[in-house]
Amino acid sequence: MHRAAGPLPRPRPGPWPRRPCAGSRLRSAAFGPGLARPASQRLRPSPQRPRRKPRRHKTEPQLRRRATKFILGRAIHGFRETEIAQWSEASREILQRVRDTAFLPGMSQLSLVHVLDLDKSGYIKPHVDSVKFCGCTIAGLSLLSSCVMRLVSEQNPEDWMDLLLPRRSLYILRGTARYEFTHEILKDEESFFDGQKIPRERRISVICRNLPAPT
Repeated sequence: MHRAAGPLPRPRPGPWPRRPCAGSRLRSAAFGPGLARPASQRLRPSPQRPRRKPRRHKTEPQLRRRATKFILGRAIHGFRETEIAQWSEASREILQRVRDTAFLPGMSQLSLVHVLDLDKSGYIKPHVDSVKFCGCTIAGLSLLSSCVMRLVSEQNPEDWMDLLLPRRSLYILRGTARYEFTHEILKDEESFFDGQKIPRERRISVICRNLPAPT
């Protein structure tokens, strides 16, 4: 489901120059020197709640039947994944809120929800999701662990942007960010934002997509 990008120069871990994003809905972003303004990207944090004792995630029954994969050369390294059609009523309500926020009314969406379980030592390489498998919008809930997502322009590697994705936040990729920028999840040892280490633990992302355009 992913098209791996070619090798790109990687900015040195923080601190990075910051630019104001007037009118942006981004909570936290750092920009490379070549990026004059942010790509079309939104980050929706959920209200902060007290930390509770970790419990088994609702996707665990499907994920535990799948071995963690550590495969070099692919876009994702150190992961398990599944697609889920049936959800509990509470989960359906949350997913409907995601869909109502991310997709335009009447937009045809993939019925299966992609669940990606990334190991603490796992990471996602720079890639652009293939237009054969999904359409113009990608929406992902970040669960269990915060992380740093990096976007890099395919045309000019100096155009890049780092996003801090807190746990329980929603990101939406569409437009320029969807088609013209690669996106990746940084390794734990590279997970810095604004000069501060963002500890990477196991991360589950619940991803909704719309149908690809007809060919």
